[in-house]
Amino acid sequence: MWREFYSSFSGTQFKQISHVPEFEKDLKKLTKRFPSLEDDLKIFVKVAMNAFHKQNIDSRAIFHISDLGIHSPKIYKAKKFACKALKGKGVQSGIRVIYAYDESEDRVEFIEIYYKGDKENESRERIMKYYRK
Repeated sequence: MWREFYSSFSGTQFKQISHVPEFEKDLKKLTKRFPSLEDDLKIFVKVAMNAFHKQNIDSRAIFHISDLGIHSPKIYKAKKFACKALKGKGVQSGIRVIYAYDESEDRVEFIEIYYKGDKENESRERIMKYYRK
């Protein structure tokens, strides 16, 4: 699943896209409830992430999580994520995506995806596990 997902974006949108192991588990679990999620994530990478990181367009969909004490790579949280399976919600779907973006290497690593109705905030423990210096 993931190799196909990354192939259309690696080298064209970003030099490298990967994920931590827990992210794939999060996505599989949520895809059972929200079948369009994988396609929605592709659109998110192609449109929102590309606009924010490559074209410097701030649509207030993506926010830097600055209070972690991590300077590189920067950790981001997407609060506006359109999910077709959540009809009538649009970008206010409640799906949150946490990822790291290393600008110097043009590398994205997905950390966590969750539904706000299930949990209030991102797992800071998971972020620190992979990015603590």
